[in-house]
Amino acid sequence: MAERRAVVRATGRRYQRGRKKEKQKILDELVELTGYNRCYARRVLRQQGKGPPGQRKEKAGKRRRPRSGKQYDERVLAALRRIWLILDFICGKRMVAVMPEVLRRLEYFGELKCDSKTREKLLKISAATIDRLLSPERRKHQLRGRARTKPGTLLKQQIPLRTFSEWNEQRPGFVEIDLVAHDGGLAAGEYLYTLDMTDVYSGWTEVQAVQNKAQVWVFAALKELRAKLPFALQGIDSDNGSEFINDHLLKYCQHEGITFTRSRPYRKNDNCFVEQKNYTIVRRHVGYQRLMGPEQLALVNELYRHLRLYANYFQPVMKL
Repeated sequence: MAERRAVVRATGRRYQRGRKKEKQKILDELVELTGYNRCYARRVLRQQGKGPPGQRKEKAGKRRRPRSGKQYDERVLAALRRIWLILDFICGKRMVAVMPEVLRRLEYFGELKCDSKTREKLLKISAATIDRLLSPERRKHQLRGRARTKPGTLLKQQIPLRTFSEWNEQRPGFVEIDLVAHDGGLAAGEYLYTLDMTDVYSGWTEVQAVQNKAQVWVFAALKELRAKLPFALQGIDSDNGSEFINDHLLKYCQHEGITFTRSRPYRKNDNCFVEQKNYTIVRRHVGYQRLMGPEQLALVNELYRHLRLYANYFQPVMKL
């Protein structure tokens, strides 16, 4: 070890002053003599004579940059957490987009009180900083669920796979649909599902609970959601579940002049827009508990009647 260090000391200055070809030759010699890895040998030659990292700047006569204090103190964090809770735990990018309007409204109605300095900091805070400051709180609310999609084998050849080039997604009316199971982690028995319909262009979302995933209930809910849309329905894209891939829905779409496509099997990203809303709209407000029976069906749909207004009119939208 002492011999290796002596070799490094002898060649270090020569390496630092040499040109590119000379450095390559010196590096080859050091690797052959010491058996060092080439990357490690290069590093020790560069650092020879410079001392530990903390002492280099002092020897060069450079000043250490003073550490700045916390820019966002507890008052900012408390106000940020309050706004985040009111806005239903949205991400930093959505929060930054709506921050000026939300601050003005909350102060006007007395829901939030903050001094001028705190207000100024809230208006200039970045999305990345919001996510960093709120990450400990966000971890407390992480939950997971299970998928209950069973493939429908019939009519797949008649319903084309959706490709992005075939859809005109520059105008509203082309929607993705999906079912969310409220089974509480137990697939046995009968339980509620939520039909989620999301417009790809605008992010407008309509949801309705059904008592199970039978075609008759899903089809009836789909027609009700269509009537609530503020624009004409132009196209439907679904997964390969049997509740969607059936003759009843196919004939309805053909009769109404609605484009009907399906995603590729086992590719959730094909339906990424509705999958996003499955969490932010359904799971965030209804949760993962087991729901069943007409009583709970009525309660969930009552919640959805208010939620559609809140999500579509009062929340900023960010598409994946």
